[in-house]
Amino acid sequence: MSGEDAPAQQQNAEEQKQQQQQQETKTPAESPKTESKPDPPPSGASTEAAAADTDTPAPAEEKAPEEDTFSYRALVLTGYGGYDKVKLQVKKGKPALKSGEVMVRVKMCGLNFADLMARQGLYDRLPSPPVTPGMECSGIIEAVGEDVTDRKVGDKVLVLNRSGMWQEVVVVATTHTFLIPEGMSFEEAAALPVNYITAYLMLFDFGHLRPNQSVLIHMAAGGVGIAATQLCKTVNDVTLFGTASASKHEVIGQGGVTHPIDYRTRDYVEEIRKISPKGLDIVLDPLGGSDTHKGYNLLKPMGKLISYGAANMLAGQKKNLFAVAKTWYQQFSVHTLSLIQGNRSVCGFHLGYLDSETELIAQAMAAVVDLQGKIKPRIDSTYHLEQVGDAMRRMQERNNIGKIILTTEPMKEEEKKEEAKKDEEKKKDDKKKDDKKKEDKKKDDAKKEEKKEEKKKEEAKKDDKKAEEKKEEAKKEEN
Repeated sequence: MSGEDAPAQQQNAEEQKQQQQQQETKTPAESPKTESKPDPPPSGASTEAAAADTDTPAPAEEKAPEEDTFSYRALVLTGYGGYDKVKLQVKKGKPALKSGEVMVRVKMCGLNFADLMARQGLYDRLPSPPVTPGMECSGIIEAVGEDVTDRKVGDKVLVLNRSGMWQEVVVVATTHTFLIPEGMSFEEAAALPVNYITAYLMLFDFGHLRPNQSVLIHMAAGGVGIAATQLCKTVNDVTLFGTASASKHEVIGQGGVTHPIDYRTRDYVEEIRKISPKGLDIVLDPLGGSDTHKGYNLLKPMGKLISYGAANMLAGQKKNLFAVAKTWYQQFSVHTLSLIQGNRSVCGFHLGYLDSETELIAQAMAAVVDLQGKIKPRIDSTYHLEQVGDAMRRMQERNNIGKIILTTEPMKEEEKKEEAKKDEEKKKDDKKKDDKKKEDKKKDDAKKEEKKEEKKKEEAKKDDKKAEEKKEEAKKEEN
């Protein structure tokens, strides 16, 4: 704080002090200390004069280092279980930058099925809690470390990383960042890395998709499903089968799915066999379980099944993906001999295990970016970090059409009040439902008891009747 910025009361005290010094003909060094000096002491006129003589800046009020005052919000997985296990917390301290790293101020984050599995302890690429989830985000570079030459402060980037993206500030290796194409929003950029790289590598690297082939896309209305559909449409005359609930058929049909199938009311295997008796060239399988076996049997000779998820295992058993894969293999007996005889192949894809293959990912990302204009991420909805539970619930219940995004922009007070009101109403509704369930259970239990009593009475009547009949028979025998 300079003398000009000091409070008026302090300046008056200094003037009085100087007048007193002149009257008493004392030097400044002999003047008494004033009682009104604030704590910490500001620089006075004499300090300013000394500073001018020595060419050094005036001592300012001590400030804490930026590293100590720096804070940012982050979503943290505190344990495995329900939606409430992901909590919004404040992290303190400015992250340190190593050589080759950049710090990004995050604008938007992507939500993926892997995040839902991680919450339930089914995703072994996420470190143990407490940990910040999230594999992708978009934002602006705020600082660069040593040896960073291909990125600069102010660059708009999308980021792909194994975890840690659901927070306002992230530090990553520059090789994990990609410049956002001109005209692309932060929302669209956050929707691009996981879904489109996954779909691209499966279709073109594993699948070798060519014109006039046929492809089955499960969960066709999800993020990867829509990405795969758009990428398939960049190849001529590809026939697309897509499974989704009936309410989503119009959207996926407009997006390019040739034959939408409602998996809830129809057997998709029978439906595909009717249209394509010879089978399919490529099956993209994010489901696992019995659907992996069905998909394999739908393949043509030289066809490929690409397994890239375990949506069927999302709830229930808590096994890691290796254990799940082993169980599937043993259960469905897709052994070497049957693979040879069927002239079909099974591939496994997991983007989380490609994080060290930076060159491969960069090539796929570049190819995806080059397709701008032909592809465009579809955003289903955007939630604040405070609403992550609602966002995860929407995906887990499969209500989304396209990508669900988390924004780091804090909720406004009006939105918080509205959200609190909704939560309160939801709690009341949940309580009513619970009370109704309890009441219904009591009624059911009462009915069961009544039936038991009626049954006992009927059995007692039968026993009495039998006893009477026996008595009658005994009387007849006596006579």
